[in-house]
Amino acid sequence: MRMIRQISFGGPDVLDIVEAEKPVPGPGQVLVRVHAAGVNPADWKIRNGLVTGDLPLTVGLDLSGVVESAGPGATGFRPGDEVYGVTFPPNGSYAEYVAVSADFLASKPRSLDHVHAAALPIAALTAWQPLTRVSPVDPGHRVLVHAAAGGVGHLAVQIAKARGAYVIATAREAKHDFLRELGADELIDYTTSDFAKSRDVDLVLDPISGDYGPRSLDTLKPDGSLVDIVGHGPDRAEVRRKADELGLRFAEFYVTPSGADLAEIAKSADAGSLRVSVAGVLPLEEAAKAHELSESGRVRGKLVLTI
Repeated sequence: MRMIRQISFGGPDVLDIVEAEKPVPGPGQVLVRVHAAGVNPADWKIRNGLVTGDLPLTVGLDLSGVVESAGPGATGFRPGDEVYGVTFPPNGSYAEYVAVSADFLASKPRSLDHVHAAALPIAALTAWQPLTRVSPVDPGHRVLVHAAAGGVGHLAVQIAKARGAYVIATAREAKHDFLRELGADELIDYTTSDFAKSRDVDLVLDPISGDYGPRSLDTLKPDGSLVDIVGHGPDRAEVRRKADELGLRFAEFYVTPSGADLAEIAKSADAGSLRVSVAGVLPLEEAAKAHELSESGRVRGKLVLTI
């Protein structure tokens, strides 16, 4: 099979396409013929060593494809089933075949092709779990979503809106029409306006961190919550101190792969209440270019590799 492999950390040029043997699914795993792999910011953070990992490795968290075979004890899927879900480096999804835990997969949304299904898993779970579990959104809640036109943000806008929230979204003005189409009620161009002047917010979803955390706390109600979804890296000492001082809730969120949650997300996609925006589709051979685009921070929606 063809796959992307890197033997050192660094820039996009460390991503090499190589030939390798197909993996054999272990206990509880299924072998998936990957048709498409989503590109996430976590991919290039892993590639350049910002997130620790063992070398050599294959990056890629999102996948959509067809089950080829099942390992011992794997249940729920049969050869030929169309699935989408999550895998992790060193055995990432930038490959023609990958052995994946059956618990990290769900049936592919019937209404989506493999490209759009591959764009969903990590971004959708990262939006879904905070809004439904960490700080559940109820009708009438005011939700502030930062970087709302990005991979996680544009899905969070839709999920919050479907749950009856009033959604405030930060993004450059050029992306406001896109976000209105998704249901955002109020748009803030963060380059010209101060989002911290917003008030009475129940939940802030923050995929930026840094100074956005302390500033976002100023928007919250006394019982409000700030959920930082950046993951590893930023120092949150200041935002923790300020949240404690104000008596507000602050949570650092780390996504949990869940076939059950992916099944719920698939239902929303098939019902038409959740759509994923694909900013660009590139072949596996252009993984390095996809990383360059992702690192620019200007992608609206998701990038996807076809395999």
